[in-house]
Amino acid sequence: MNIHEYQGKEIFRSMGVAVPNGSVAFTPEEAVEVAKTLNSSVYVVKAQIHAGGRGKAGGVKIAKSLDEVKAYAEELLGKILVTHQTGPEGKEVKRLLIEEGCDIQKEYYLGFVLDRATDRVVLMGSEEGGTEIEEVAERTPEKIFKEVIDPVTGLMPYQARRLAFNINIPKESVNKAVKLMLSLYEVFVQKDCSIVEINPLVTTGSGDVLALDAKINFDSNALYRQKDVVALRDLEEEDPKEIEASKYDLSYIALDGNIGCMVNGAGLAMATMDTINHFGGNPANFLDVGGGATTEKVTEAFKIILGDEKVKGIFVNIFGGIMKCDVIAEGVVEAAKQLELTIPLVVRLEGTNVEQGKAILASSGLAITPADTMADGAQKIVALVGKE
Repeated sequence: MNIHEYQGKEIFRSMGVAVPNGSVAFTPEEAVEVAKTLNSSVYVVKAQIHAGGRGKAGGVKIAKSLDEVKAYAEELLGKILVTHQTGPEGKEVKRLLIEEGCDIQKEYYLGFVLDRATDRVVLMGSEEGGTEIEEVAERTPEKIFKEVIDPVTGLMPYQARRLAFNINIPKESVNKAVKLMLSLYEVFVQKDCSIVEINPLVTTGSGDVLALDAKINFDSNALYRQKDVVALRDLEEEDPKEIEASKYDLSYIALDGNIGCMVNGAGLAMATMDTINHFGGNPANFLDVGGGATTEKVTEAFKIILGDEKVKGIFVNIFGGIMKCDVIAEGVVEAAKQLELTIPLVVRLEGTNVEQGKAILASSGLAITPADTMADGAQKIVALVGKE
């Protein structure tokens, strides 16, 4: 789950991470009122969408008067902002962050991520702030420094200090940088984050160290114990089909293709999409129905897949372990009848109660194409969609 920058900064502020003063605004008038409360002669007007690269796309403006704040707010609100993370369709700007300007001396990158190779949280830093960290990794990897954190002790002050020196924080600001890093680690742990990123972290003319940006992603599996975080969810920034899928505990991600996929298990879902691609097809989605699907759940999964107008065929690929193939088959038949399915449907079943499942499909009277293997099913749906 993602949140907006202004929400991330509110969390930072509440947990001792230094950020510039500012607040959210939904109208040009609100933007001016926020600016009036700031003790600054320069204001920053920042578009708030769930995507990076806003500055390069014209979503960050520097205003030197209240009139300019209003003019920039009028320009940005309602604008479709296209960045490298939004895709060509872009996202509409519906809210702004109005902040005080600050005397930036140097920009840095700072982030906490989960490293699957070590099963540890890693603190990353670079003196190449304001640039996408992927670009830094490709162009000057020697400028990225890491501290692997022992989960028993947490981030130690000496690790934070070492990173501060490695990324060339001025010596007079090192203690403030260390304090910020230690507070940021508490945010990561206490809020069950998967990513906490500041780009840029800045030092100011007065020697302060501030988080000029705030990107926080949360572990969806831990949201049940983070009610205050769930309250920050902005549904307008999410795909309606993904929102609907979450209501039925379905893992769904929309893609650009025309072959809908319904699979149980994330690994099998990834393999299914790869296999479809291998045979020249293009998956329309990732959809994992999980290990405890019911007829209702399968029906809802079909509805979500068919909610994508680009879908010209569906491939159901189920390996029945905990999941029983006959239950899936009943769900597929019920969904096809309810939704009056007219596009090609290929079903591959394997595992628990597979013979009963195949019998249910065969006796349904519906135009369901059976498949014996994942490769067989992928080839069949690609061929059928190609004929559409």
